[in-house]
Amino acid sequence: MSGRHTGEQHSHTVEGTDPQLYVAVHEPKTDAGLRPVLLLHGFSSSSKLNWEDTGWITALTEAGRRVITVDLPGHGRSGAPEDRDSYSPSRIRADLLQIAFDAGARPLRDGDPATGLDVIGYSLGSRLAWEFGATQHELVHRLVLGGPNVADPLAEFDLVAAQRYLADGTPIADASTAGLLRMAQLLPSNNIFALLSLVEAIKDEPFDPAEAIPPMPMLLVAGEKDERAASMPDLAALGAKAGAMVEQLILPARNHTNAVTSRAFKQGAIDFLAV
Repeated sequence: MSGRHTGEQHSHTVEGTDPQLYVAVHEPKTDAGLRPVLLLHGFSSSSKLNWEDTGWITALTEAGRRVITVDLPGHGRSGAPEDRDSYSPSRIRADLLQIAFDAGARPLRDGDPATGLDVIGYSLGSRLAWEFGATQHELVHRLVLGGPNVADPLAEFDLVAAQRYLADGTPIADASTAGLLRMAQLLPSNNIFALLSLVEAIKDEPFDPAEAIPPMPMLLVAGEKDERAASMPDLAALGAKAGAMVEQLILPARNHTNAVTSRAFKQGAIDFLAV
């Protein structure tokens, strides 16, 4: 790939099935000579909503960084495969690895700052980034995890209740499930049934951050009013125990919804990755 790409779809085949992921590569006007940055959005969001509309892509490219964005299955401009395997976190991580290499990322090499890959994730994207860093330590240089959590809210999602609600309007008793489903329905581009397939696949592969810990430097970021901020010290302790250098950033007056728009978040990430 070369030149400026504002949106270009690339097909990737893993184990014979096309995940129909929409990938975009954004080139800086002036290259800082550093490795590319992969951005991973949250549940029921998209690269446009999470990263483009909030100014992240502009901020990163103006800092001289090459940016790779991908819409997760059933989200944004990506397709909604019929096979449930396409939605499993392990399969998504395999697709992300292929996407990174297709976009020109190469394994880390001492003394060459253009090698490797930096990853920024938000919410569900942070869970994927944590696991990706833990399994791809020869490729991932640094991680920035926004709105991270030691537990996965989607693991407790009441699928049966959600399906009943969609079928006949039966009220959902669980407040968390109702809120997540309501959020998923706000974005017209989302395929709601694909998102439920993603939830089902996530429940089959629950997040356990202690199972595999990224060894590379990490920046953990959360809004002051985000309940997930309370679990950041636990994640930091896990990282430190594994020998990783971990920094934490709390964004005053921000919550889980608006933290991603924070200018301090963007600048903190850019500074942390400019190594």
